[in-house]
Amino acid sequence: MRHLVFLQGMPSPFYRQIAQHLKAAGWRVTRINLCTGDWLFWHGEDAIAYRGRRSQWPKFIARFFAEQGVTHLMLLGENRRYHRQAVDIALASGLQVVVNDFGYIRPDWITFERNGMSGGSLFPRDPDVIRAMAASLPDIDWAPRFADSAFHMARGDLLHNLSNLFMGWLFPFYRRSDRRPHTLIYTPASGFRLLTNRLHKHRIQQAAADLVDSRQPYYLFPLQLDFDFQIVAYSPYKGIADSITHVVASFAQYAPAHTLLVLKEHPWDPALKSWERVLQNEAKRWGVENRVRYFRGGHLDTLITRSQGVVTVNSTTGMRALHLGTPLVVLGQAVFDVPGLTHQDGLDRFWTGAATPDAALVEDFLKALAGALQIRGVFFEEEGRRLAAREAAHRLIHDAVGKPMNASLDEEQAG
Repeated sequence: MRHLVFLQGMPSPFYRQIAQHLKAAGWRVTRINLCTGDWLFWHGEDAIAYRGRRSQWPKFIARFFAEQGVTHLMLLGENRRYHRQAVDIALASGLQVVVNDFGYIRPDWITFERNGMSGGSLFPRDPDVIRAMAASLPDIDWAPRFADSAFHMARGDLLHNLSNLFMGWLFPFYRRSDRRPHTLIYTPASGFRLLTNRLHKHRIQQAAADLVDSRQPYYLFPLQLDFDFQIVAYSPYKGIADSITHVVASFAQYAPAHTLLVLKEHPWDPALKSWERVLQNEAKRWGVENRVRYFRGGHLDTLITRSQGVVTVNSTTGMRALHLGTPLVVLGQAVFDVPGLTHQDGLDRFWTGAATPDAALVEDFLKALAGALQIRGVFFEEEGRRLAAREAAHRLIHDAVGKPMNASLDEEQAG
């Protein structure tokens, strides 16, 4: 009997819905709750609690895998503190590890792949292999099918974090597995930033629109979150400040003198650190104060399309740049950093030597990526979540995680 263990997932019923399909197919499932927030979204049948110290977690999970005949492990992101140790032990023990998160492709796709994402992804970086994968797959309708629920996402996140805060005594040795600031700091700061962005929306949007209308040539650098594991695990930087320092220095020395560098704030940034101040300080140090801009908003597709090129550490914004045919350079590790798609000759040469992505390869890449590593659906809106859970179980049952799917579950059932 195949036995799948679920660790932490999105604060939604997504994992429980996958489990229902697996149990109906004869699988055994176990959810291991690490904290009160986990318990809130799945308790009772098939759920157990780990209340030990984090230092004892590797010994516990290794013993559980061995004694309970575990064959599969599923979790949200492979680099959370408890997850990284569990993944390493699982892979060493021959288990199949399945990692998921928001999709590489947005807005209504979920990443669902083996072993790891981004720098840890097994997806090929060879253009010829990607072309061959795409040739075996049907065309994809890219029109969005689902709109995820921002309300349910925010509610789930708040419930998870506040329950850990006020009922943490149920799991007294738990230490949060992500790197976000403390809930009492992060939540009010995020709320305040979102509120002020909304209050000043017209001015924020107008500043970006004025730049676009001016036809002033610029390069776009969309920022990521300082605590994002994409930065922590799959980049050469300690944080966002380091990436800004690197990009500004390179821009000042190698970009054409008539161009601007535009930084766009991540929409969920709590602004606990002023990246605008970091930008201005670095620009002053290099004498390019008049050639940098910082935007808290703006229409992303328009900013990308009108730019001379996009610089990213490894944000999925890079995927959007490829889709829109804009030159792109990647500073960290990313599944889309492929010859023919992205600039391969370093940041210093990007400013004057960036080439437009190969449109045919972009199409093949997106098709292969969607067919192998993406599931159509969302985590929080009910219909999109239900269909995604069903296809996730389908791929697990048919041992098709990370392999090109010639047809989606919907098409297969319709046929």
